[in-house]
Amino acid sequence: MELIIDNLSKTYANGVKALQNISLEIPKGMFGLLGPNGAGKSTLMRTIATLQEADTGSVTLGDIDVLKQKNELRQVLGYLPQQFGLYPKLSAEVLLNHFAVLKGITHRNERKELVKALLYKTNLYEVRKQQLKGFSGGMKQRFGIAQALLSNPKLLIVDEPTAGLDPLERNRFYNVLSELGEQTVVILSTHIVDDVKELCTNMAIINQGQVSLKGNPLEILENMKGKVYKKTIAKEELELYKENYQVISDKLFLGKPTIHILSDEHPGDGFSLINAELEDVYFSEIFNKTNSKSN
Repeated sequence: MELIIDNLSKTYANGVKALQNISLEIPKGMFGLLGPNGAGKSTLMRTIATLQEADTGSVTLGDIDVLKQKNELRQVLGYLPQQFGLYPKLSAEVLLNHFAVLKGITHRNERKELVKALLYKTNLYEVRKQQLKGFSGGMKQRFGIAQALLSNPKLLIVDEPTAGLDPLERNRFYNVLSELGEQTVVILSTHIVDDVKELCTNMAIINQGQVSLKGNPLEILENMKGKVYKKTIAKEELELYKENYQVISDKLFLGKPTIHILSDEHPGDGFSLINAELEDVYFSEIFNKTNSKSN
């Protein structure tokens, strides 16, 4: 089963073009949707999840016309939005059981076994009696995944799931998601490059409402091989280098900026060739889009 998005567009009343002719084919497995805040990722996720209307275009999941058959899509959809509320005084077990009832799982023993299995899958079984107000951010996100899996979804959408999580909780969340991608179409919408690098076999970069790049991360990195160079410079030199080179990123190292540039030829001037990372791909796409707009 594939999720096929064809020429999807959305313009808000204030004139913001949130989506501009988005077309993607997303197969079973983990698909990373990477882009900065405000790029249009959440608009796309909400549209696929039937929470808002598109102006033009189509979305299909197998035989389901997502934009027209909303109820059919919701029966096979799991959705974890960027922000979601919980009842703080209820335990994880009680609230997940309640959600299962709302999902139509009325047989008590079936519901009990499902809740138990999902708490184990998300590594929350040992804290199942604990009130949700005592959960860490990562535990709440894992609970969010548990409720999203109640209907055994064919499509799972997770929007910015690791934002604000510490490295340990992020790794736990990665482990949960990686298992799910084996049988389900999973869309991971994020601005964190490591999320995509760790989990996804296919990806797209979206910026200013448009898809600027899509494909397999390893193949995309291969296309940048021999084009990324690094140099540590003085702070006061940064703007000069930005004027003379295609600087795709700059970070502080021991108090001094280390810049990465994109060049088809060795630039000399003390630069050293480095292996391209997915972060370099991401920043180069954002740079090119921003630069083309300003020109």
